[in-house]
Amino acid sequence: MEELAAAAGITVRTLRFYRERGLIPPPRREGRIAWYDTRHLARLRTIAALLERGHTLNGIADLTTAFESGRNVREVLALPAPSEEEPVRLTPEELADHFAGEVTAENFAAALDLGYLVTDGEEIIHISRRLLDVSAALVREGIPLAEVLKAGSRVREHADALAELFTEVLRAHAGEDDVWRLRPLAKSVVEAELSLALDRRLRAGGATEPDA
Repeated sequence: MEELAAAAGITVRTLRFYRERGLIPPPRREGRIAWYDTRHLARLRTIAALLERGHTLNGIADLTTAFESGRNVREVLALPAPSEEEPVRLTPEELADHFAGEVTAENFAAALDLGYLVTDGEEIIHISRRLLDVSAALVREGIPLAEVLKAGSRVREHADALAELFTEVLRAHAGEDDVWRLRPLAKSVVEAELSLALDRRLRAGGATEPDA
Protein backbone atom coordinates (compact mmCIF):
# COMPACT_ATOMS: atom_id res chain seq x y z
CA MET A 1 0.00 0.00 0.00
CA GLU A 2 2.85 2.38 0.83
CA GLU A 3 4.44 1.80 -2.59
CA LEU A 4 1.16 2.44 -4.41
CA ALA A 5 0.51 5.63 -2.44
CA ALA A 6 4.03 6.88 -3.18
CA ALA A 7 3.70 6.11 -6.90
CA ALA A 8 0.39 8.00 -7.01
CA GLY A 9 1.75 10.94 -5.01
CA ILE A 10 -0.76 10.61 -2.18
CA THR A 11 -0.62 9.59 1.46
CA VAL A 12 -1.47 6.12 2.72
CA ARG A 13 -4.31 7.70 4.68
CA THR A 14 -5.77 9.16 1.47
CA LEU A 15 -5.41 5.79 -0.26
CA ARG A 16 -7.30 4.07 2.57
CA PHE A 17 -10.01 6.74 2.33
CA TYR A 18 -10.38 6.18 -1.42
CA ARG A 19 -10.60 2.44 -0.87
CA GLU A 20 -13.25 2.85 1.83
CA ARG A 21 -15.27 5.11 -0.49
CA GLY A 22 -15.11 2.50 -3.25
CA LEU A 23 -13.16 4.80 -5.55
CA ILE A 24 -10.62 2.09 -6.32
CA PRO A 25 -11.27 -1.63 -6.77
CA PRO A 26 -10.29 -3.95 -3.91
CA PRO A 27 -6.80 -5.46 -4.05
CA ARG A 28 -6.10 -9.08 -4.87
CA ARG A 29 -5.51 -10.95 -1.64
CA GLU A 30 -3.26 -13.87 -0.87
CA GLY A 31 -3.81 -14.70 2.76
CA ARG A 32 -3.16 -11.51 4.71
CA ILE A 33 -1.24 -9.88 1.86
CA ALA A 34 -3.04 -7.32 -0.37
CA TRP A 35 -1.66 -6.91 -3.88
CA TYR A 36 -2.17 -3.70 -5.84
CA ASP A 37 -1.24 -3.41 -9.51
CA THR A 38 -1.07 -0.97 -12.41
CA ARG A 39 -4.87 -0.94 -12.65
CA HIS A 40 -5.08 0.62 -9.18
CA LEU A 41 -2.37 3.16 -10.02
CA ALA A 42 -4.21 4.13 -13.21
CA ARG A 43 -7.42 4.65 -11.24
CA LEU A 44 -5.64 6.84 -8.67
CA ARG A 45 -4.14 8.97 -11.44
CA THR A 46 -7.59 9.31 -12.99
CA ILE A 47 -9.03 10.45 -9.64
CA ALA A 48 -6.25 13.04 -9.30
CA ALA A 49 -6.83 14.30 -12.84
CA LEU A 50 -10.59 14.60 -12.31
CA LEU A 51 -10.08 16.43 -9.00
CA GLU A 52 -7.81 18.90 -10.81
CA ARG A 53 -10.62 19.46 -13.32
CA GLY A 54 -13.04 20.45 -10.57
CA HIS A 55 -14.88 17.17 -9.97
CA THR A 56 -15.84 16.36 -6.39
CA LEU A 57 -15.14 13.02 -4.73
CA ASN A 58 -18.88 12.34 -4.62
CA GLY A 59 -19.11 13.04 -8.34
CA ILE A 60 -16.10 10.83 -9.04
CA ALA A 61 -17.66 8.05 -6.95
CA ASP A 62 -20.86 8.29 -9.01
CA LEU A 63 -18.84 8.26 -12.24
CA THR A 64 -16.92 5.21 -11.03
CA THR A 65 -20.16 3.36 -10.35
CA ALA A 66 -21.50 4.25 -13.80
CA PHE A 67 -18.17 3.36 -15.41
CA GLU A 68 -18.02 -0.07 -13.77
CA SER A 69 -21.64 -0.87 -14.62
CA GLY A 70 -21.18 0.02 -18.29
CA ARG A 71 -20.94 -2.43 -21.16
CA ASN A 72 -17.43 -3.78 -21.42
CA VAL A 73 -15.82 -3.73 -24.84
CA ARG A 74 -15.59 -7.52 -24.69
CA GLU A 75 -19.38 -7.65 -24.74
CA VAL A 76 -19.46 -5.95 -28.13
CA LEU A 77 -16.48 -7.61 -29.79
CA ALA A 78 -18.85 -9.99 -31.55
CA LEU A 79 -20.58 -7.06 -33.26
CA PRO A 80 -19.39 -6.14 -36.77
CA ALA A 81 -17.12 -3.12 -36.95
CA PRO A 82 -18.78 0.10 -38.21
CA SER A 83 -18.41 0.45 -41.95
CA GLU A 84 -17.51 4.16 -41.82
CA GLU A 85 -17.23 5.40 -38.24
CA GLU A 86 -13.85 5.44 -36.49
CA PRO A 87 -13.91 4.43 -32.80
CA VAL A 88 -11.89 6.58 -30.37
CA ARG A 89 -10.07 5.30 -27.28
CA LEU A 90 -10.05 7.76 -24.35
CA THR A 91 -9.03 7.90 -20.72
CA PRO A 92 -11.73 9.20 -18.32
CA GLU A 93 -9.84 12.47 -17.94
CA GLU A 94 -9.61 12.91 -21.72
CA LEU A 95 -13.37 12.40 -21.94
CA ALA A 96 -13.83 15.02 -19.21
CA ASP A 97 -11.63 17.44 -21.17
CA HIS A 98 -13.80 17.01 -24.26
CA PHE A 99 -16.94 18.08 -22.40
CA ALA A 100 -15.66 20.63 -19.86
CA GLY A 101 -17.41 19.63 -16.65
CA GLU A 102 -20.43 18.04 -18.32
CA VAL A 103 -19.33 14.44 -17.72
CA THR A 104 -21.66 13.65 -14.84
CA ALA A 105 -22.69 10.17 -13.75
CA GLU A 106 -26.11 10.75 -15.34
CA ASN A 107 -24.66 11.82 -18.69
CA PHE A 108 -22.11 9.01 -18.63
CA ALA A 109 -24.86 6.46 -17.98
CA ALA A 110 -26.98 7.94 -20.79
CA ALA A 111 -24.06 7.66 -23.22
CA LEU A 112 -23.52 4.05 -22.14
CA ASP A 113 -27.22 3.28 -22.65
CA LEU A 114 -27.09 4.79 -26.14
CA GLY A 115 -24.10 2.64 -26.96
CA TYR A 116 -21.92 5.67 -27.66
CA LEU A 117 -19.46 4.46 -25.01
CA VAL A 118 -18.09 1.10 -23.93
CA THR A 119 -15.41 0.43 -21.33
CA ASP A 120 -12.12 -1.40 -21.72
CA GLY A 121 -10.35 -1.73 -18.39
CA GLU A 122 -9.54 1.81 -17.26
CA GLU A 123 -10.20 3.27 -20.71
CA ILE A 124 -13.32 4.26 -22.61
CA ILE A 125 -14.10 3.70 -26.27
CA HIS A 126 -16.44 6.07 -28.13
CA ILE A 127 -17.97 4.34 -31.14
CA SER A 128 -17.60 7.31 -33.50
CA ARG A 129 -15.03 10.08 -33.76
CA ARG A 130 -17.53 12.14 -35.76
CA LEU A 131 -20.20 11.86 -33.07
CA LEU A 132 -17.65 12.62 -30.35
CA ASP A 133 -16.35 15.72 -32.14
CA VAL A 134 -19.81 17.04 -33.02
CA SER A 135 -21.13 16.44 -29.50
CA ALA A 136 -18.15 18.28 -28.00
CA ALA A 137 -18.63 21.16 -30.46
CA LEU A 138 -22.30 21.50 -29.50
CA VAL A 139 -21.36 21.58 -25.80
CA ARG A 140 -18.77 24.29 -26.51
CA GLU A 141 -21.56 26.29 -28.17
CA GLY A 142 -23.47 26.24 -24.89
CA ILE A 143 -25.83 23.30 -25.42
CA PRO A 144 -25.88 21.06 -22.30
CA LEU A 145 -24.54 17.57 -22.87
CA ALA A 146 -27.73 16.12 -21.38
CA GLU A 147 -29.73 17.80 -24.16
CA VAL A 148 -27.26 16.62 -26.81
CA LEU A 149 -27.70 13.05 -25.58
CA LYS A 150 -31.50 13.37 -25.52
CA ALA A 151 -31.41 14.62 -29.10
CA GLY A 152 -29.07 11.76 -29.99
CA SER A 153 -31.56 9.26 -28.59
CA ARG A 154 -34.36 10.71 -30.73
CA VAL A 155 -32.13 10.82 -33.80
CA ARG A 156 -31.25 7.16 -33.22
CA GLU A 157 -34.95 6.21 -33.30
CA HIS A 158 -35.56 8.07 -36.56
CA ALA A 159 -32.30 6.83 -38.09
CA ASP A 160 -33.22 3.22 -37.29
CA ALA A 161 -36.62 3.74 -38.93
CA LEU A 162 -35.01 5.25 -42.05
CA ALA A 163 -32.45 2.45 -42.20
CA GLU A 164 -35.25 -0.12 -41.99
CA LEU A 165 -37.17 1.65 -44.78
CA PHE A 166 -34.23 1.76 -47.19
CA THR A 167 -33.08 -1.75 -46.32
CA GLU A 168 -36.53 -3.08 -47.21
CA VAL A 169 -36.58 -1.11 -50.50
CA LEU A 170 -33.10 -2.23 -51.52
CA ARG A 171 -33.70 -5.86 -50.66
CA ALA A 172 -37.05 -5.86 -52.47
CA HIS A 173 -35.66 -4.46 -55.72
CA ALA A 174 -31.96 -5.34 -55.77
CA GLY A 175 -29.97 -8.49 -55.24
CA GLU A 176 -28.61 -9.21 -51.78
CA ASP A 177 -25.09 -8.77 -53.13
CA ASP A 178 -25.99 -5.25 -54.30
CA VAL A 179 -27.39 -3.97 -50.99
CA TRP A 180 -24.04 -2.80 -49.62
CA ARG A 181 -23.04 -1.32 -52.98
CA LEU A 182 -26.23 0.77 -53.02
CA ARG A 183 -25.92 1.82 -49.36
CA PRO A 184 -24.25 5.19 -50.22
CA LEU A 185 -27.25 6.12 -52.38
CA ALA A 186 -29.67 5.59 -49.50
CA LYS A 187 -27.38 7.60 -47.23
CA SER A 188 -27.27 10.47 -49.76
CA VAL A 189 -31.08 10.61 -49.89
CA VAL A 190 -31.26 10.94 -46.10
CA GLU A 191 -28.53 13.61 -46.01
CA ALA A 192 -30.22 15.65 -48.76
CA GLU A 193 -33.66 15.43 -47.14
CA LEU A 194 -32.24 16.43 -43.74
CA SER A 195 -30.49 19.42 -45.31
CA LEU A 196 -33.72 20.56 -46.98
CA ALA A 197 -35.72 20.00 -43.79
CA LEU A 198 -33.26 22.08 -41.75
CA ASP A 199 -33.54 24.89 -44.31
CA ARG A 200 -37.34 24.84 -44.04
CA ARG A 201 -37.36 24.79 -40.24
CA LEU A 202 -34.75 27.53 -39.82
CA ARG A 203 -36.43 29.83 -42.35
CA ALA A 204 -39.84 29.24 -40.82
CA GLY A 205 -38.40 30.18 -37.43
CA GLY A 206 -36.99 33.44 -38.77
CA ALA A 207 -33.32 32.50 -38.50
CA THR A 208 -31.07 34.81 -40.50
CA GLU A 209 -29.13 33.02 -43.20
CA PRO A 210 -25.37 33.65 -43.29
CA ASP A 211 -24.01 35.58 -46.25
CA ALA A 212 -22.96 33.34 -49.10
